[in-house]
Amino acid sequence: MLTEKTVYDQITILEDGQIQLRRSRVILDDGTELNRVYHREVIVPGQDVSGYPARVQDVAGVVWTPEVVAEFEAASKAKSEAMLASLKEQI
Repeated sequence: MLTEKTVYDQITILEDGQIQLRRSRVILDDGTELNRVYHREVIVPGQDVSGYPARVQDVAGVVWTPEVVAEFEAASKAKSEAMLASLKEQI
């Protein structure tokens, strides 16, 4: 009998608080793995993680302190403003 399961098998925390996830989609035939496909994604400090498994939510809850979220948002805003200024100079 073919079954499919999805697992988050790798969680990596970056210095700025972003969390990289590797999700595996596994196809099994009577318990024997036939295929595994990986998908990677990044979630950023302050992002809604309510749709993720409890383990991912727990990691985000520990890592994303109010200070980490504020620093990430400030850095993101500064990068956006610098990019916008650079584009304006090119026009």
